[in-house]
Amino acid sequence: MDLIIFIVRLIELFAFTYLGLAACYILFFSFAGIFPYRVKKGHSLSIRKIAVLIPGYKEDSVILEVARQALEQDYPSESYQVIVIADSFQKETVESLKLLPIRVVEVVFDKSTKTKALNSAMDAIGDDFDIALILDADNLMENGFLKKINDAFENGFKVVQGHRQAKNMNNNLALLDTISEEINNHIFRKGHRVVGLSSALIGSGMAFEYEFFKRTMKEIKAIGGFDKELELNLLKNGVLIEYLADAIVLDEKVQKEAVFENQRRRWISAQLIYFRRFAIDGIIQFVSRLNIDYFDKVYQMILPPRILLLGLLTIIMIGSGVFSMINSHFAWETFAFSFINWLVIWSFTVVALLLSIPRKLYSLRTLAALLSLPRGFLLMLRSLFRVKNANKSFIHTSHGIDP
Repeated sequence: MDLIIFIVRLIELFAFTYLGLAACYILFFSFAGIFPYRVKKGHSLSIRKIAVLIPGYKEDSVILEVARQALEQDYPSESYQVIVIADSFQKETVESLKLLPIRVVEVVFDKSTKTKALNSAMDAIGDDFDIALILDADNLMENGFLKKINDAFENGFKVVQGHRQAKNMNNNLALLDTISEEINNHIFRKGHRVVGLSSALIGSGMAFEYEFFKRTMKEIKAIGGFDKELELNLLKNGVLIEYLADAIVLDEKVQKEAVFENQRRRWISAQLIYFRRFAIDGIIQFVSRLNIDYFDKVYQMILPPRILLLGLLTIIMIGSGVFSMINSHFAWETFAFSFINWLVIWSFTVVALLLSIPRKLYSLRTLAALLSLPRGFLLMLRSLFRVKNANKSFIHTSHGIDP
């Protein structure tokens, strides 16, 4: 019996350390995110030429709207070009795209990846650009987006992440996905910039100094999660990533459970892969060069997704409390103390998440959507057990808003 208790306590200590550190981490950056982060303002002295790169794989249902809308930016038309990278599009879609004043780069791969598409496009369009802006095939830029990106480069940044917001909140899953993205914006982008660290990249709505990006992308071999590998390489080399909270790009949120599960499965798999690849180097860089940005990003690769963190802490906290009550004759004080510890880090997590949700999303509809959190937790848990081989082949997230 003593051996069993010892093993249980050892497992609990490991779980408490892992989940407790994650809870403290998000609470710290969530609290930091409530303070203002002031981006240096000022009009650019030069108008940079921007390549708006839109890679798409079988995105026939949304790409025409995105391409047309991208042409409506209040930025000099001669100073930016929209480039659609068409992978496995229907012939009719490609013909319609070519009627627009944009560049269409058709690509075909045995195994499609965003990395291959972007590298092929940059080889095709040449080097007559100052900035590479990456959009997803469902992204819509708000007016002024390109000007704000241009201004940020005037301040000396090589990499800038825009603020990705929801295009749709048409069902509970899309609303939960919206909340999740805004929590990540608050913690991993704004909160990090407030304390002087780099913003996290998000895969789209991000801009790079063109020549620098083209050179850097040649080193990226990712099948999935290319932005994670790119970000780790940037931070390893001391590149600071800016965040523009007022530069808005609208992104389609997940509406179907199968798509949600596949997307999360791909993300979790990518994080685990990059943690294994970069963990030791992250520690070495931290010790030898005090590269906090790089070490912080490596640590993020093993942070549990927020919905998993909250769900696991809730289950363990309740379980610990129940165990305390039904075993009052056996080491009651020990288990009661355990319950209090779990309650504390559960509270840290709840406070962190509440601080991170924008006030505009505090509504009765959001409250109703939160009732579906247990289902979202189960989907995430199932994704966690299906990550094997998820990053050995391209997993496509289909787009198109349901009526």
